[in-house]
Amino acid sequence: MIGLNDIAQFLNYFFAVHSYGEDQNGVYLPSSRPIARFGLALEPWAGLTQWANAEQLDALFLHRPWQLQPGQLAADIGILAYHLAFDENLTLGFNSRLGTVLGMSNLEVLGEKQGRSLGMIGNIPTQDFSSFCRYLEEVFGGYDEAIGDDTREILRVGVVGAMNDALVREAAVRGVDVYITGQMRLPAQAAVLETGIGIVAVGHRRSEEWGLRALAGVLRDRWSRLEVILPKRDIIL
Repeated sequence: MIGLNDIAQFLNYFFAVHSYGEDQNGVYLPSSRPIARFGLALEPWAGLTQWANAEQLDALFLHRPWQLQPGQLAADIGILAYHLAFDENLTLGFNSRLGTVLGMSNLEVLGEKQGRSLGMIGNIPTQDFSSFCRYLEEVFGGYDEAIGDDTREILRVGVVGAMNDALVREAAVRGVDVYITGQMRLPAQAAVLETGIGIVAVGHRRSEEWGLRALAGVLRDRWSRLEVILPKRDIIL
């Protein structure tokens, strides 16, 4: 029998929550209900109740739980919530699972905040910028913006959950050909132009959705009998 505290204990270790201080990590709403079907969502939405009932969920993971309304879910459905720890470990940060998917090797830290890594740099199999953008489109389901020479050879990439002048310049100095982030930031534009580094902004939401799918895999790897359910994208738009 799997309990809410069992999953919380596992995720606390997986996300290294001791590094995140007072940020939301762990049990948000407690429950003693045995868990056979565990739902994952980024945040509450209008159809959450109907989805939870239709999927017969026993408990739920929410990345941003704060808009959950009292009585929106059955009283015995437990909630786990992880905010920064989820963002930094399973979206655009030092995310070794994503690094594997992107074919990155020899991972190095890029940028730090309060002793935690902001991003990673790694080598990838040689390809041109256009091909690499197509690959990112397949991985994330699209991207918002790409700046770069389509024929440029890409050998080294950075994946960073932030974008500012200093980070872009450091990435360029360290040989990064393409800087992957969530959103283009105006203060970094001068650094982009002066260094000639390629940029792909995949979109913050897309990176979170990738992270949610990755989390489903992590949980399925841990518990072979746990049914992990994600909402279909069209029901929350």
